[in-house]
Amino acid sequence: QVQLVESGGGLVQPGGSLRLSCVASGFDVIDWVMRWYRQAPGKERELVASISAYDFSTDYSSSVKGRFTVSRDKDKNVMYLQMNSLKVEDTALYYCDAPRRGVQGRGTQVTVSS
Repeated sequence: QVQLVESGGGLVQPGGSLRLSCVASGFDVIDWVMRWYRQAPGKERELVASISAYDFSTDYSSSVKGRFTVSRDKDKNVMYLQMNSLKVEDTALYYCDAPRRGVQGRGTQVTVSS
């Protein structure tokens, strides 16, 4: 079964860190472009980060650049999103997807609040 499952979300104070995981089944994460995006209530969905197939080049939205890092572990078949210096405005439901593979996870909630 082809699927993606996110985990690692939670409640964190401003300035804190979280690491999200996106575990793939049924396909290899290294073979496909993978993305993280987020959606907060009442806001448009935002593409946060992406990582290309094979060469590991990455791209980030301007709102997270310098604070978030996307990576992949081909042995564990997982994509990660390391989030540092979190801000209240980072609060959202975070999803991962492999758009050309046609699969998307259900998301993990990140709440940044004091």
